Amino acid sequence: MTITIATWNVNSIRSRLEHLTGWLREDKPDVVLLQELKCTDEQFPRMEIEDLGYNVATFGQKTYNGVAILSKFPLSDVSRGLAGDTDDAQARYIEAVVEAPNVFRVASVYVVNGQEVGSDKFAYKLRFLERLRAHLQTLLTYDEAIVIGGDYNIAPDDADVHNPKAWAGSVLTHDDVRGPFRRLLNMGYYDAAKVAGTPAFTWWDYRAGALQKDDGLRIDHFLLSALAADRLQSCTVAKKLRELEKASDHAPVVVVLK
Repeated sequence: MTITIATWNVNSIRSRLEHLTGWLREDKPDVVLLQELKCTDEQFPRMEIEDLGYNVATFGQKTYNGVAILSKFPLSDVSRGLAGDTDDAQARYIEAVVEAPNVFRVASVYVVNGQEVGSDKFAYKLRFLERLRAHLQTLLTYDEAIVIGGDYNIAPDDADVHNPKAWAGSVLTHDDVRGPFRRLLNMGYYDAAKVAGTPAFTWWDYRAGALQKDDGLRIDHFLLSALAADRLQSCTVAKKLRELEKASDHAPVVVVLK
C-alpha cells in the first residue's frame, strides 16, 4: 500500500476551487496540505471538498494566510498555531494525526515571505522559523512518522533558484533564512525532494513569462522524519496545475510513501 501526500499554496482557495476539486477527482491524493487560503473557517468550501470523500481541518484567516489539511482518512489530535509568540494572530500552522493503516503525523506550514530584509515582516519570519524549529524538535521525540509540508518561502540552495545572482540576498535566499532551514535538516528532518533526487522548481512569477522560461524557485518543501523518509517512494511537482488558466503561482509538491 502507498500513501500520496501533497502540499499546495493555492493562493486563495475560493479563486482556485475549481482547480483544486478537479485535481482531487483526477489524481485522488490521500492527504492534501493547503496554504494561503485567504478565507475564514466559515468561508472555507468545506461541503465541496467533503463531497469528494475528504475529512477537513482548517485554520483560516480573513483575507490573508490560512492553512488546511484534507484527508481521506480520519484526522485526530488537530492543533492550530505555534507556541511562543503571544502576539501572533496569523494562521500559518496546522497539524494533525492521520489515522491511516500506518498512522502518521502531518502539518501544513505557511512561512511569511518577509517583504524585504531588515523589515518588521522579515524579523517576524525569523521569529516564526525559530518557533517552528522548537516545535519540530519536540515532534521528533514522539517516535512517529512525521510529514511537514508547506510553503516555506525559502530556496535552500542556489540550485533551487533559476537566477541565483538576481535573487542573492533576498528574503527567499538570505543566509538568515537558509540557516534556519539547514538547522531543521541537521536536527533530523529530511528534504524529500533531495532524498528522492528530484528537486524541481515549485513557484513561478506571473510576470515576464517566467513559467514559459522555467524561471522558477523551489520554495515549497516536504520535511520528513526518519521514519517517514524510510518510507519515501517518490517526490514530484504537479506543474500541470501551474499551467492552467488563472492558476496559483505555486504548483503542488507530491510525495508517495510506502
